[in-house]
Amino acid sequence: QVQLVESGGGLVQAGGSLRLSCAASGRTFSSDSMGWFRQAPGKEREFVAAIHWIGTNTYYTDSVKGRFTISRDNAKSTVFLQMNSLKPEDTAVYYCATYIGSPRYFRSSYSYTENYDYWGQGTQVTVSS
Repeated sequence: QVQLVESGGGLVQAGGSLRLSCAASGRTFSSDSMGWFRQAPGKEREFVAAIHWIGTNTYYTDSVKGRFTISRDNAKSTVFLQMNSLKPEDTAVYYCATYIGSPRYFRSSYSYTENYDYWGQGTQVTVSS
């Protein structure tokens, strides 16, 4: 059974930083492409960032480009999301997930929730103005 556990969320002032972690267990993490998504109250879950299992290809939604960085440590079976210059509109529950689609099509399908199978429980990020 695959388990994903997020941590690192919290309350921060606008302009501040947080680093989210997602620890994976239950299968060969190094073969999994991973994604971060977020969901604000009353809104649908949206894509934030993704990283190919090789680790060299990363993708971001436009609103976080230049501020967020996704990375992974396969030795620790962990994926990270470094969030800088946080804004109040970044407030949401952040989830990590494992990509279930073909790595071959990752570039065209990484942003769709239906292409991810296992999800963590989420970690709350609140940015105050």
